[in-house]
Amino acid sequence: MSDVIVAGWGRTNPARSSLYECANQQSVELVISDVGERGALARGLGRSYGDAAQVSGGKLVGLTGRIISLDPTSGVVIVDAGVSIDELLRYIVPKGWFVPVTPGTRYVTIGGAIAADIHGKNHHRDGSIGAWIESLNLITAVDGFVTVSPASDPQLFWATIGGMGLTGVIMSARIKLIPIDTPLMEVTTQRHNNIDDLMEAMVSKDSDHRYSVAWVDTTVSGSRLGRGVVTWGDHASSERIRVGRGRRVRKYKASQRFSVPEFIGSRRTIRRWNAVAFSEFWFRSAPHSRADELQSIPKFFHPLDAVGNWNRLYGRRGFVQYQFVVPDDRPDVVVTALRCVARERPADFLNVLKRFGDAGDGMLSFPMRGWTLTMDLPVTDGLGQLIHHLDELVMEAGGRIYLAKDGCSSPQVVSAGYPRLNEWRSVRSRVDPDGIFQSDLSRRLEL
Repeated sequence: MSDVIVAGWGRTNPARSSLYECANQQSVELVISDVGERGALARGLGRSYGDAAQVSGGKLVGLTGRIISLDPTSGVVIVDAGVSIDELLRYIVPKGWFVPVTPGTRYVTIGGAIAADIHGKNHHRDGSIGAWIESLNLITAVDGFVTVSPASDPQLFWATIGGMGLTGVIMSARIKLIPIDTPLMEVTTQRHNNIDDLMEAMVSKDSDHRYSVAWVDTTVSGSRLGRGVVTWGDHASSERIRVGRGRRVRKYKASQRFSVPEFIGSRRTIRRWNAVAFSEFWFRSAPHSRADELQSIPKFFHPLDAVGNWNRLYGRRGFVQYQFVVPDDRPDVVVTALRCVARERPADFLNVLKRFGDAGDGMLSFPMRGWTLTMDLPVTDGLGQLIHHLDELVMEAGGRIYLAKDGCSSPQVVSAGYPRLNEWRSVRSRVDPDGIFQSDLSRRLEL
């Protein structure tokens, strides 16, 4: 056991807890057998942006198991919850398999991915990670170690998928992978001068590709509002790779080019002027239209992972990654949100727009059919007022905010956005009537 101070990736609202490294079922059960009123929570690599993976004054469970067992015929992998997507990719890609869903970073654990029901650039085609989980092993407060699946206990299974770790400690999962021929991506890129043209392009072409994502600019306004770069991708087939590169086809390399040193985090490096400069450079350097470019998996899926500890660039006060989704017929909310941020002029340059397919079965899962926008907003004195206004826009449109990234919204916003919240609470009460599993997020949002 060690006393630690932890925070989300946004570096806001740090919390002091006791951390217990657990290698097996018995050690986890020992930790949660006597937690006190401050509760316990499993914590992975701390890549949720807000306070979802911390429990002030309580016990944190860190899982040290690293077992990966792949059936090379079926493409089903049984993997410990403490294994990261980075570790899993290094194991499965050379064998011709890929994770069905990955977020924008590979440095998340499997347990954290399930707890947040992560989505990726392919949600419009493949849904979120929960759709690919065949079963999972869970330690609950009442029943101890249990194996749950959509067939054996659908209520508990779908309360755990997207349940933010509040139904118990996920120990391992059985996941269906997708086959790939090569570790390369075939990528199409287009640059658009405003948000209307960009969204129209996504609507017309997303169905042609497995992966789709857009970067949008909030440093400009008027007729250029929301200008951006759309990127579509598909796994490159072996036929696509020209003869002579065969020896390179099976190589998968993912590395960090450099890491931001700790002293940089003492003051904010990202300012309005360099956010504007970066946005201008990023937009101008993108091609007007380019098809069938070959890129590596890390470059396409996880470009920010090339820079270690990049969150330190936001300084001591940190930043909030605000993500919302609104229905397909409310793209106006995306435009209004961009206009609000452009008017407030924060040092904001990382903004991602995607389209979601149908919602999954997770009771607290974030995705729903529609538009999702993510914005990295530095913490300033006026940020709370801006986020409150954005919350109102999202609620009015029938949308919701992403719990895995939230750090400052209210219980009312969550209640309005998650219609199955009471159903989830009922399942949580069944498996954890004494509230052993808690987080700072669950307290703040009264989950």
